[in-house]
Amino acid sequence: MQLSELIQEEVIKVGLTARSKWEAITELVDLLVAAHEIRLADRAAVIDAVQARERSFSTGLKYGLAVPHGSVECVQDIVAALGTSPEGIPFESADGQPARLVILLLLPKGEFPQHVRTLAGVSRLATRPGLRERVLAAADASALAAAIRDLEIE
Repeated sequence: MQLSELIQEEVIKVGLTARSKWEAITELVDLLVAAHEIRLADRAAVIDAVQARERSFSTGLKYGLAVPHGSVECVQDIVAALGTSPEGIPFESADGQPARLVILLLLPKGEFPQHVRTLAGVSRLATRPGLRERVLAAADASALAAAIRDLEIE
C-alpha cells in the first residue's frame, strides 16, 4: 500500500505541538477523530493500544522518523495520520535523533501479514532522503500530500 493512499490532507498536521511521544500519539489520534477516521467513543482505546505498543518497544526509527502504531478492533482497514515537528520529538529512536516526521498507523486486529507489509513500505518510503526533506519543508498539509504523491511516482 502506498503512503499516499493512507495519508490524505485531513490527516496531516504540519507543526505538531507535542513535546513528548505520548503527546504526539494523542495529537495524531485526535486528528483522526476530527477527520472522522475513528469515532470519538474509540479514542481512549486507540490511545491505550498505541501507547501499550510503544511501551513494549519504541517505534522511533532512524532519520528522524517515528511510526507509532497499534492493532485495534475499531478499524476495518489501515488508518494513518502524519505529523511533522521542526524541533523534533524525543522518541527513543534507534539513532538517538528526535522524530521530525511521525506517522501513526492503526491496524485492524488479526491481520498481521498486512501489518508487516505496510510498516515496511512506510519505513522504506519515509527513509528516502528526498521525501524527508520535501515533507519537512512543506508549508501545509496540501504541499506535504503533494510531495508524497510526487515522490511515489519517481
